Amino acid sequence: MSPIRSRTRRGAAAALTVLMTAALGAAGAGASNAEPAAPQHRQIASSVLGTDYRITLTALRSVEDRYAASVRLQVYTRSDGAWKESDRVTVGDVDGWFWYPLTGTGAICQFSTASTEPAPLTVSLLVTPSIGCSGPVHYVVKEGRVYAG
Repeated sequence: MSPIRSRTRRGAAAALTVLMTAALGAAGAGASNAEPAAPQHRQIASSVLGTDYRITLTALRSVEDRYAASVRLQVYTRSDGAWKESDRVTVGDVDGWFWYPLTGTGAICQFSTASTEPAPLTVSLLVTPSIGCSGPVHYVVKEGRVYAG
């Protein structure tokens, strides 16, 4: 191999190394300033009560413990032809549930509602397959607001 070719290859390799380092440095700099990912969430139950209310249960994965989750109960009322959130509460403790049982098969032990005013609402969720279901929690939905029942 001639000395000119050898210098050209070494120069190309050096240039490639500089470009890769710059690209990786830029990617790392951008990553450190990036916003944290939004918490993972999954709707686990929903019910529509006539034309008055829509009620949903959503599992929210903890950002601090990947095995923990919270459960959000939301009430929506119909306004101008669209559902608008009118109230929300946390079922149980924040991060007081386990993500995998909550989002798996059989997670909803009881989710009962009725189209009356006030609307009774009962929720019982799977704690773990070996522990079983939580005790039922009772709420009342009155004029779009959630109250302990």
